[in-house]
Amino acid sequence: MDPVTLDDIRAARELLRDVSVPTPLMHSRVLSEAIGGPVYLKCENLQRTGSFKIRGAYVRIARLSEAERARGVVAASAGNHAQGVALAASMLGCKATVYMPVGAPLPKVAATRAYGAEVVFPGPTVDDCLHAAQEHSEREGAVLIHPFDHPDVVAGQGTIGLEILEQCPDVRTVVGAVGGGGLMSGVAVALKRGGGPDVKVVGAQAKRAAAFPPSLAGGRPVRIEVQPTMADGISVGRPGDLTFELVTELIDAVVTVTEESISQALLLCLERAKLVVEPAGAAGVAALLEHRYAVRTPVVALLSGGNIDPVLLAKVLRHGLAGAGRYLVLRCRLNDRPGALVTLLSELAELGVNVLDVMHERVAARLHVEEAEVLMHLETRGTEHSEEVLGRLREKGYALTLS
Repeated sequence: MDPVTLDDIRAARELLRDVSVPTPLMHSRVLSEAIGGPVYLKCENLQRTGSFKIRGAYVRIARLSEAERARGVVAASAGNHAQGVALAASMLGCKATVYMPVGAPLPKVAATRAYGAEVVFPGPTVDDCLHAAQEHSEREGAVLIHPFDHPDVVAGQGTIGLEILEQCPDVRTVVGAVGGGGLMSGVAVALKRGGGPDVKVVGAQAKRAAAFPPSLAGGRPVRIEVQPTMADGISVGRPGDLTFELVTELIDAVVTVTEESISQALLLCLERAKLVVEPAGAAGVAALLEHRYAVRTPVVALLSGGNIDPVLLAKVLRHGLAGAGRYLVLRCRLNDRPGALVTLLSELAELGVNVLDVMHERVAARLHVEEAEVLMHLETRGTEHSEEVLGRLREKGYALTLS
């Protein structure tokens, strides 16, 4: 028997009718032009708690018995699942304890507490948190709400697929982020069982935390050592057993995306669609930028979340601008004489460059006595303009180093 059926997802939708928001589907002109056909954005970043996680968390907790809810629930999360569990538990009248890693984004911690959960910091990684949550469950009798590897959670996330079919009946490809696999497993069940097997489903993993490709190649869930990635929401070291089974059966491809593609996707969402999206939430758009050959139009790219720390947002946007050739960080050697810096800045002004920041260093062991070095943060109009700037400065005899 199927572990999650279309009827399970329809029943989950009834549970969520007055809980989750049917999020909008927005047409993206810039992505449509890039792909060569209609592309739409499914805006789960506008969902309650700022991500899709409330869907699965609520369905899971709502289906607990009264005795189970009386013992409370416990979860481990870096942020979005924490908020989903906290809100769902408060709506259903049970206590929630959430284990979050030390250094978790402050807005996510604050939101989780505001929804009524107790937050505990057992260590620096999500694995530390999951271990602590399991111990808490055994010690206190609280029910562990897994972020992805449970049929009720998968069914809740699958309600997004039903909405996509209603909003875009002729959809041919849906692409979205994959961490543990709960989101795209549920969406795939809804699409393949409710819309037809010809609908293509593509998962996108951050290249630095991509456990599914080796797992699919090996025929079983494989644990990997994840590397640091800006897409912390999908940084999962091992697929779930249930989600691996569903991904293997129903998802057509799982592709990986680079940090550069993720940051450029986030920048595109902000600039062109006016949507604030977190890095993990932009992975589907990153897949379109990097793997457009893998999709058939009309395409729906799922924006899975929008909970991003403003400090991180500033860093990621700068990263995206650099990747698009619109942000340069240069070190430039100058003769240490009056007027040298003014001359350099005048050259940049003539080239139409916006100088964002300048640091002028005149005394350092690496510099000759007659030398100075300038570190500059520059805003340009794109890759061609950046290359023009670098070429002109080198023609003028400036020694440049890209930082």
